[in-house]
Amino acid sequence: MREIISIHIGQAGVQVGNSCWELYCLEHGIRNDGTLKNPNSKSEVKYETFFKESSVGNKVVPRSVFIDLEPSVIDEVRTGHYKSLFHPENMITGKEDAANNYARGHYTVGKELLEKSLDTIRKLTDECEGLQGFFVFHSVGGGSGSGFGSLLLQKLSADYGKKSKIDFCIYPSPQVSTAVVEPYNSVLSTHSLLEHTDVAFMLDNEAIYDVCKRSLNVERPTYNNLNRLIAQVISSLTSSLRFPGELNVDINEFQTNLVPFPRIHFLLSSYAPLVSKEKAEHENVTISAITNAAFTNQNLLAKCDPSTGKYMSCCLLYRGASVTPKEVQAAVADIKAQKAKTVSFVSWSQGTGFKCGINSSPPTTVEGGDLAAVDKAVCLLSNTTSISQIFSRLNHKFELMYTKRAFVHWYVGEGMEEGEFAEAREDLLALEQDYRTLGDEDNEEEEQEEY
Repeated sequence: MREIISIHIGQAGVQVGNSCWELYCLEHGIRNDGTLKNPNSKSEVKYETFFKESSVGNKVVPRSVFIDLEPSVIDEVRTGHYKSLFHPENMITGKEDAANNYARGHYTVGKELLEKSLDTIRKLTDECEGLQGFFVFHSVGGGSGSGFGSLLLQKLSADYGKKSKIDFCIYPSPQVSTAVVEPYNSVLSTHSLLEHTDVAFMLDNEAIYDVCKRSLNVERPTYNNLNRLIAQVISSLTSSLRFPGELNVDINEFQTNLVPFPRIHFLLSSYAPLVSKEKAEHENVTISAITNAAFTNQNLLAKCDPSTGKYMSCCLLYRGASVTPKEVQAAVADIKAQKAKTVSFVSWSQGTGFKCGINSSPPTTVEGGDLAAVDKAVCLLSNTTSISQIFSRLNHKFELMYTKRAFVHWYVGEGMEEGEFAEAREDLLALEQDYRTLGDEDNEEEEQEEY
């Protein structure tokens, strides 16, 4: 067995989690109360990655923990459509929220929930035969997601050092802000993501919002629309653990192939085809077309422009019964051929920059969702030097407030040392510089070759 435990922290983590479990249940033929629609099809589909069997016949329970410092968001799960699916003990809530304050989530309010959360995770790990690792979902701009998320990651790193910790973090959007102190929370949180995660997938609501409006014709996207799109990406990551395929990709392979240096583990993701039901009948979905689409900015789930930087590595995860290795190789060769124009790699990764996965199970769509049902899809995971743009924006906004020490007293009042701000800022500036250096070194080498 290769089990994965999902940990959903704060409002963003819990709501993304809701959409993920909705999709997993559809993919595995599981009803909203956890019973199997077709109990005899176990051999073909390995739902044990995400679900454990209950002692009650033909019922499964998600390997997940939902944690929030205040109860309202998790109460919606407790009373929602999937209320009978989740184990009640795996829903952990406090009495007061972190009030958008990293220090409250990390030092005061969050501390009270830590032991209970770790005990629940310990019980889940004991039920696994061969734990692959943890998926952690949270935002870095809020209080619970950033503060408590960092605290829990530190503990997981200490207790389960050898297990993969894959992080899905919602970063602040460039234009749209949900809190004034987002830059503080994000910089402090990224400081611990650097230390305590193996791979972090960066997502931002503004980019996904634009995708929903532009490609899926959703006039006023809600968080539900956004989260269902994120769920498709997360499902693609693990499809080879759960369904048969020609080229299977293990969770540990992401790290091996996508992370060239330990600190350089922040990845972008994109998904194709992004077509609405109205457009689907008029479009021809080919391997070549969806591969090219995955490399366009319009399909990226974070506000970033990869054409300004260089790719260090890419992972293309295809789904669909009709996808063949030959077609995939042709599509990748096509991308490499036009690399000078759009997709350029660093010099030490030019010949080998692609990792491919092929899975025979086609993507599943949610009833009443925005995405059209298609017979094939691709998810692109990429490590690119242009991600420094996201850190640069964060550093700039942080600097504007921190030079005046605005709002700092709220953090210090919750037991945080002011020196932590400076330390986190230095770390993030160094990370931004690391990414830039990787791109610049390469440009210098190219210039020398020209001479």
